[in-house]
Formats: sequence, structure tokens, C-alpha cells
Amino acid sequence: MNPDRLTVIPADHALEGRVRPPGSKSITNRVLLLAGLSKGVSRLTGALKSDDTRHMANALKAMGVSVEEPDETTFVVTGTGRLEAPHEPLFLGNAGTATRFLTAAAASVDGTVIVDGDAHMRKRPIGPLVNALRRLGIDAHAPTGCPPVTINGKGAFGTGGVEIDAGLSSQYVSALLMAAPLAPEPVTIALTGTEIGARGYIALTLDAMRAFGAKVDQIDDATWEVQPTGYQAADFHIEPDASAATYLWAAEKLTGGRIDIGTPAEKFTQPDAKAYNVIAAFPHMPAEIDGSQMQDAVPTLAVLAAFNETPVRFTGIENLRVKECDRTRALSLGLNNIREGLAEEDGDDLIVHADPVLAGQRLPAEIDTFADHRIAMSFALAGLKIAGITILDPLCVGKTYPGYWDALASLGVKYAT
Repeated sequence: MNPDRLTVIPADHALEGRVRPPGSKSITNRVLLLAGLSKGVSRLTGALKSDDTRHMANALKAMGVSVEEPDETTFVVTGTGRLEAPHEPLFLGNAGTATRFLTAAAASVDGTVIVDGDAHMRKRPIGPLVNALRRLGIDAHAPTGCPPVTINGKGAFGTGGVEIDAGLSSQYVSALLMAAPLAPEPVTIALTGTEIGARGYIALTLDAMRAFGAKVDQIDDATWEVQPTGYQAADFHIEPDASAATYLWAAEKLTGGRIDIGTPAEKFTQPDAKAYNVIAAFPHMPAEIDGSQMQDAVPTLAVLAAFNETPVRFTGIENLRVKECDRTRALSLGLNNIREGLAEEDGDDLIVHADPVLAGQRLPAEIDTFADHRIAMSFALAGLKIAGITILDPLCVGKTYPGYWDALASLGVKYAT
């Protein structure tokens, strides 16, 4: 495969077959960290092996945790119940989960930890999390409000209570929650207001924590009290990635096919599975879609909406501007590159001016992915119906779905490079 560009050849048949999406990135990086913080041996099965999860695994190794990989979907993690200070800064690429989660967990280290990433990660905000850590008595600094972050740990997580603004990312809350059992006494974590990006991810965090022995009491919709239990090793099976499943669900609808992904939509616990019902409504998607609780599915839905019978406005997507790239802008640019006027930004909303007659046309367009895996994977869907769609930097899908192009090829999709 040409690492610089890939042109998707429109499907000339309904896509049918069996594809197993990789394990959930969100769950894999949560349980990798929790297993690393646990005392004993944990076996994590069904795991995702991708750029993001390898960054987490490598960081844990640098902090004294044993991480073995006996097969393509398993991690065996052996921890002592505490992390050690690494000898050099932790490089986490553009992995938001790993960066946010380890920033909080590093506060339990006895020593200095520098959490850093690539040029894209250095533009992603982490100030609210750092400020919350400081209010818990932790010596943490991020001069630009983005990585790198320096944490001078004292061997235990901070104490007391803290409020945090989770409007930009639910990952800030998850980071604090997962680190809190390492404190010497109970820690209370409260939201500033009740607004939170993708609240369902907090439920994923709490379920994972409890699986490793944590005790968390929910005081109200915006407050949690975490007990100082530490963590104990556990075996954990990771469900498939719902965000990855959205591309396959959409490909099925666009081509009138039938793709067996092995897991019914209703069995997923991840928030992005809510996108299934919206995709199932195609080509009569709702006139307005609130993306706040299924943010990573919005790129899939936006590209699918280009072929809908009627226009679609996406709301509640302010956080998309601070993901791996400004996804709202990337979607707008990509759609308008296919045909001018196909999309517009209205404040933080995205409006897709649907046009079902796009299907079957030849509209050559180079899609700048901005090194964002979700932009690459979602615009591949446009290539199933429109000739001439070229994805730039196609290997960026390795961040969460290294086998994506092979998965589509197994269904009969062809490419030109």
C-alpha cells in the first residue's frame, strides 16, 4: 500500500461477509492502566493492538510494569501495585486516552514524570486536568495548557475533593477517577455543572475500575466518592470497538449489503453504539443529530449524511474541534472538496446538505485526513459510492484500526494507489 495515498474504487456490489472489528480502544487503554496499577497478574483478552494501545503499554513498561503479548489480542500485565518513575519522558504520540490517564496516574509515583506526545498531541488541551490535580495538592505543570506535562509525584495520589470542568473531555474525569484509589484517603470528584462530553465513557471507566477491585460511590449525577482501595489483578475480556463498528454498519447501509460483525449493536456498552439506530434510519436520517454522547461516530454519520434524502445538522459537537484534529473543520473541508457547498459550519454545528444523486458520480477529490484515523476511515465510505475519492495518509488508521483497509478488501472493496 502506498503510505501517502489510497483511492477507493466504488463498490459494484452489495458488501456482504464477516468482519470482526478490533477490540475497543477506550476499554483497552483503561484496563491496561488499571492492570498496571494492580498487584498481581492480569490477563486482558480481546484487546486492541494499535498505535494508541502500544503507547500505553510502552509507557507502563517504562514505569516498571511487565507487559507481555502472547497473541494478537491478549496482554498479560504483571504489576506491583505501584508505578515507578521512568528514566525519560513518556512519549505517547497522539493518544489522548493514554496521555490524560497517565497524567493523573503519574501523581502516585515517587519521583518526576514527564508526559509528552507528538506535534498533534501538543495542541490538545489538558489544562483542566492539570488544574484539578494541583487543587488536590499534586505538583503538576503544563505551561502551554497542552502537553508536555511535568508531574512531581510524592508516592501517592492527592487527597481531598475537587471540581473539574469536563466540558472539553470526559477523559479528564476518567483520569481522576482511575487514579483516586491510589490516594491515602477517600477522594471526592465533582463536575462543575452537569455537562460532560460523552458521559457514557464515565460508565465504562467505573465498570473497569470495579472489575479491578475499586470502590466508587456515586453521590449524585455529578459527584463520585472514591475509596482508597488500590487495585487487585483481574482477568478482563474486552468487547469489540463500537466506533470501528460504525464504519461497517454504514458500509452495509450504503451498499445494501449484509456485514456480520459478530456482536449485535444492543450488546455494546460503548456510547458510540448509539449511532446504530441513526445509521439504520438511512436514507431518512433525522434532520438534527445530537452528537454529544457519540462523538467518535460523528465522522461516520456526517459522511453517510452526504447521501441522505434530506439535510442533517449535527449539534453538541463542540468537542470535535479538540480531538486528534479539528474534526468539524476536517469534515467540512473534505465534504466540500467532494462538491462545493456539500457542508457548512454554523458556529460549532456542522450542516451536511445531503444529495443522494452524488452516488454513482465521478467527483475526484483528495481528502486531507490531518493524520486523523477517523477522518480517513469515514471518507473511505464516500469512496464506496463516488469515483475518484483519494485518502491521503491512509496508514493513519493504525492509531485504532490497523486492519481497516484489509477488512474492507475482505468484503470485495478494491483500491488504486
